[in-house]
Amino acid sequence: MVKIVSRFFAFCGEENRRRFHQSILLGVLQAFFEALKIPAIACMVRALLRGSVTTQDILLSLGIMLLSIVGSGLIKSKSMMLQTEGGYDTCARKRVEIAEHMRYLPMGYFNEKSLGQITSVTTNVMENLENVATRVIMMVCEGLLTTSLIIVMLFFFDWRIALVLLAGFALFLFANRFLQQAAGTLAGKKVDSDERLVEKVLEYLQGMAEVKAYHLTGTKSRELNDAIGANAKINTDMEMKLIPRMTAQSFLAKLTGVCMVGLSCFFYCRGSMDTLTAVVMVISAFIVYASLETAGNYSALLRVVDVSVTRAQEILDTPQMTITGEMIKPQNRDLAAENVEFSYEKRKVIDGITVRIPEKTTTAIVGPSGGGKTTLVNLLARFWDTDAGRVTLGGRDVKEYDMDSLMENFSFVFQNVYLFHDTVANNIRFGQPDAPMEKVIEAARKACCHEFIEALPEGYDTVIGEGGASLSGGEKQRISIARAMMKDAPVIFLDEATANVDPENENDLMQAIQALTAEKTVIMIAHRLKTVEHADQILVVDHGKIVQHGTHEELMKEEGIYRSFISERREAASWKVKNSEKERTLNNDKKLTGESILQTVQ
Repeated sequence: MVKIVSRFFAFCGEENRRRFHQSILLGVLQAFFEALKIPAIACMVRALLRGSVTTQDILLSLGIMLLSIVGSGLIKSKSMMLQTEGGYDTCARKRVEIAEHMRYLPMGYFNEKSLGQITSVTTNVMENLENVATRVIMMVCEGLLTTSLIIVMLFFFDWRIALVLLAGFALFLFANRFLQQAAGTLAGKKVDSDERLVEKVLEYLQGMAEVKAYHLTGTKSRELNDAIGANAKINTDMEMKLIPRMTAQSFLAKLTGVCMVGLSCFFYCRGSMDTLTAVVMVISAFIVYASLETAGNYSALLRVVDVSVTRAQEILDTPQMTITGEMIKPQNRDLAAENVEFSYEKRKVIDGITVRIPEKTTTAIVGPSGGGKTTLVNLLARFWDTDAGRVTLGGRDVKEYDMDSLMENFSFVFQNVYLFHDTVANNIRFGQPDAPMEKVIEAARKACCHEFIEALPEGYDTVIGEGGASLSGGEKQRISIARAMMKDAPVIFLDEATANVDPENENDLMQAIQALTAEKTVIMIAHRLKTVEHADQILVVDHGKIVQHGTHEELMKEEGIYRSFISERREAASWKVKNSEKERTLNNDKKLTGESILQTVQ
């Protein structure tokens, strides 16, 4: 129990740890004010035993009682405020800390961890720490400290009753160990179940189009329902297994109170305890019972708090890429890979690649699916770190750069564009939040998206759906290009930006890309002929190696993947034309046949 509380306080940080410590001390002070009810009652009991109740006795008892009520109320209010501030501030800071930490994690981390796991940590787990953990920690600490304080105070009244309470307290803590063990077994399963539930909900919502298109509603609903059912079961099991242990704890607390009352009456009857002390002991027994029961019931959730802290800390303990390099401004933007190797889950994806990409040139990367094109681009952009070899920018190893200063040199236009649930203007100025509207419009014009933005219900102030759901693929791509233009980085990475765009938007998109890449260093993953043949150099990547390297004209003279690649695309293009001509011929034949029939009828 002490270890869990210590871990939680360490997790909270110094400022909030101080708040929680103050809250606990105020909780003990509140218990002291609550205990003032005992002397208030004792004053009246003493007066009754004396046989005459004076005004002074009444006022003294009333004054102590008012002091108890007012003092307890004020202190409880302050204690709750500190708990609330500490809980919300801790989780707000940790969410930001986790987000900042994940910015510098290798991309492999996001491949290994599901979106459901990460989302669950930043939502369910942090909410547990925000609302549940602070309440649990405070109530357990205050209950145990209050009981300890009463034990000490009772030694000044009657050491015999104090020893009874001490023994009962020891038995209570012993029973609590069994409760903690049971909770420890189930807490991890509960958090795992919460993660799986979030994962299935996200999967169901994100794949809704596919679920409907392939009529998988029943299957996917069943998977979601199974996750919901499993989550309900683990929560029910947790309650069913913990309730008997909580009942045993409560019984020990009650039994301790009964023993205190019974022994106080016994000692009073035998004449070894005066009436006033007996009354104080009886009242103390009820206060102790309430404190112990509260601490015991809340302590059942301590293991959930511990697992929640562990899950959040796991992300923060995940090693980041080295980001604390120098703030370097390279004299040129030559990009190079030297004997680079990279493996993912023991499978070598990049095997000894060496390449040089001169400043202000265009490099196209082509090759079979799964050959390593995207991985190579990720290594050049330092989304991942190499296992061997090095990547340089301006002659300096990218690991020598401060991560933010390195990223200032790069802009990206991905095949799958992600736009945020925000205004169109804010999505464009994403890299420059303070950029004036004039620059936003200028970038939108260059990216050929000003006209369709103006046609939106509120123009640049239109809030687009999460992920850009309310826009077409071509519109999202052009906004992404406008965003890259706003950054105006000297090196541009294009991951087949026109792959998913319809022909009507392709011309506008190609104009936007040409405007974006003018006088820039361009590295593109390409599958279309028109985006490859004008590149300054073409890299053909297969099985993690560069198997061909040259210009379009040079590679067309060689037998190999590239010439086959170009031939296939030309054949596909001509096939479409031939089929179109054949279709027109068939239509003409049908028309002539129809005219002949009409003439015959006439």
